[in-house]
Parts: sequence; structure tokens; C-alpha cells
Amino acid sequence: MNKIATRESYGKALAELIVENENIIVLDADLTKSTKTIDAKNACSERHFNMGIAEGNMMSVAAGLAASDKIVYASSFSVFATGRAFEQIRNSICYPNLNVKVCGTHAGLTVGEDGASHQAIEDIAIMRSLPNMKVIQPCDDIEARQCIKAIASIDGPCYVRLGRGVVDCIHDENYIFEFGKGEVLSKGSKVAIIATGLMVQQSFSAIEQLKLEGINPTLVNIHTIKPIDTELIKQIASEHELIITCEEHNIIGGLGSAVCEIVAQYQGARVVRLGVNDTFGESGKPNLLLEKYGLTPESICKVIKENI
Repeated sequence: MNKIATRESYGKALAELIVENENIIVLDADLTKSTKTIDAKNACSERHFNMGIAEGNMMSVAAGLAASDKIVYASSFSVFATGRAFEQIRNSICYPNLNVKVCGTHAGLTVGEDGASHQAIEDIAIMRSLPNMKVIQPCDDIEARQCIKAIASIDGPCYVRLGRGVVDCIHDENYIFEFGKGEVLSKGSKVAIIATGLMVQQSFSAIEQLKLEGINPTLVNIHTIKPIDTELIKQIASEHELIITCEEHNIIGGLGSAVCEIVAQYQGARVVRLGVNDTFGESGKPNLLLEKYGLTPESICKVIKENI
């Protein structure tokens, strides 16, 4: 399978979108080569603006443009887009429900050697707490490209979480991104894995190992974390004894929390959250960090076998 980082997919999709739609404006916080908005700049430089290392100001400018009927894609590393600019996103974008698409790259532990200061593992929790904000995390190239184009037609603010490192493509060209809908990638019994982002690929690998031991989990890809697919999660909870949620994010406030909120209200299945266990990351190779923080296929297998 092809391997490509979802930030690369973002750049390619944005370059096409800025040409197709004259209402698209792209803002970047002095990271155009890293976030890959350089592709949009090369395609249409008059509607791409480097706002410098001033994320709060960038979001305020984005709000002003959106109030003038533009569709604004505002980009930075996830930790800075959601952290430094939170007040502006809250009061200037979400409160008036403006059409700004906050696209954060380099999310999660797999930023690697940049270390804890750059590893956004709280960003989903921050963004899903905001009224009017939609939160999306595509898992591969195909899904990311379609997601970036789809949100241009979704009214109001969106947060898209994108990765630095390359990941396997699990979808083909026949795939159709459906905002707000989860995707059952494989159907099993008793155990269900609900994953987002690169943990979808990690879960696929785990299932291959588990099948050799007679365990066949269902796998669900949740790309839209808010609004989450409540009906699908209710169905999964009613058909399985155990749910494992998998995310490259703090277990507090992310996908696992969102799933638990639904299951606690509607169904009685047991949920075990697999993610960063309420701690900061550290500098290291991405694969070694995933191993240390228990986000590998082997870790998924271990958790399932301990809880089945």
C-alpha cells in the first residue's frame, strides 16, 4: 500500500480547492512548507497569506475574512493552532459561528523528536468542548483529501487534525467521505475496536495478529469525532461485550471520552480507552514513542486479551 502523510494530502487537496473555489483564502503561521500549504500558495499565491508566528492574530484575521463571506483555511501545527489561539477561536470564530477551517498538522506523539512542547495530545479535547466546532481526523490520504474538500461545503468552524508521518492507505478511489458517519472496516464479534487517525492502521495490524489466536474484533474508523456517529456507536455497544477505543491523544477528552459518554447514556458495554495515559510526551523516534506509550498493534492485542 502507498504511504503518505495526511499533511501532504492536505496540501494537495488545498491546492486543487483554491483553484476551484474563488472564495477560498488560506492563512498560515509561518509554517507553509511544514503544513504543506505551500502547495496552495504555488497554485494561487494571491489568496495565500503568511501571517507570521502569530497564531492568535491569524485566527482573528480568519474571522474577519469569514465575516466577509470567505471560506478560510487557517493552518499551523496542531499544538499552536489550538493552544495559542484558543481564545480567538472561541470568541471570534465559534461564538459567531464563522466559516473558518482550522487545520492543524503535526498532531500527536508522532511529531517525534520535536518533543512534548510540539506534541498535541490535548487538541481534540480542547476543540470538541467548543460549541459550533466540528472535529475531524482522517486516517489516510484518500480520506484526508476528501475531508479537506468536503468541509468547504460545511457551514461553520471545523478543526481537522493531521499527522506528520507517513501512513498506509487503507481506502481506495471508490471511497466516499461522509461527514459525521463512522465506518465499519471489518466485522467481527464480541470485541470492537473504535479507532481514529493512524490508530486505524495500528488496529488493522492488531486484528491480523488476533485472528491467529481465534479472536476476531470488529474495527470501526471514526473520522468525525464531533458530531460523532451516535447511532453507530449505540449499535456497536449493543452487539459487542467489549469496546477498545484507540487514539494518539490523551485518554481524557478525546475519542475514548466521546464513546464513553454515549455508551454510558444508552448502552451497557464495557469500554477500555487506549491512548496517552494523562501524561506529556517526550522526544524520540515516532515508532519508539508509540511503543513506549502503548500505541502499537502489540499493545492493542495485549489490552484486548487482558479484558476479553
